[in-house]
Amino acid sequence: MGKLEGKVAVVTGGATGIGRAAAKRFIEEGAFVFIFGRRQEALDAAVAELGPNARAMNGSVSNQADLDRLYAAVQAERDTLDILFANAGTGSVLPLGKITVEQIDETFDTNVKGTIFTVQKALPLMAEGGSIILTGSSAGTTGAPAFSAYSASKAAVRNLARSWAEDLKGSGIRVNVLSPGPTATELAKEAVGEEGVKAFAAVNPLQRMADPAEIGAAAAFLASPDSSFMTGSEVAVDGGLAQI
Repeated sequence: MGKLEGKVAVVTGGATGIGRAAAKRFIEEGAFVFIFGRRQEALDAAVAELGPNARAMNGSVSNQADLDRLYAAVQAERDTLDILFANAGTGSVLPLGKITVEQIDETFDTNVKGTIFTVQKALPLMAEGGSIILTGSSAGTTGAPAFSAYSASKAAVRNLARSWAEDLKGSGIRVNVLSPGPTATELAKEAVGEEGVKAFAAVNPLQRMADPAEIGAAAAFLASPDSSFMTGSEVAVDGGLAQI
């Protein structure tokens, strides 16, 4: 029996990269998973890989109506929610002096506002023993050149977990942050390009990019009873990048 046997999970940004890897691991551990994302083609491909214990919902975490549809579908089919992996995120490279209003709006609407309402709207479906996992980033600790908007948004996510651990006192629901370092995802490649990927891989002590499955394994740990005495914490899976 898997460590998530019989559990119901939602993974935002679940069609590709870290989200898809986490959804796959959750299912392998016995969970039923709803993946949520903006690209229908990618969602369809993910469900085809993940199998009968996965459902896909199209939408954006920055759209309140889309989140309402997501949780209405979860309630209609499963009636409850045990695990929420608020993983959807975005980022782009612009140095100070060239930052635009559009970049700030897109980054914070997804990474901060989207995370807030992804979690808040899930709470009525969650009960004691529930686990909320937020995707942070090593950049939220270290910063990165031309990546200040993204880095600041992920620092905000780290603080949300600290604050929400207090707000959730007495509920039995845990909230923790999973902070990857350089990971070989589509988002990373789009954000920094092939040369940027090589540069990021070179700066951590392990001198490579993480495989999304390695981050998914850490998400499964935070989702499971193995982390039952953890809340308000940050788990860094960054090859040591932000640790030295």
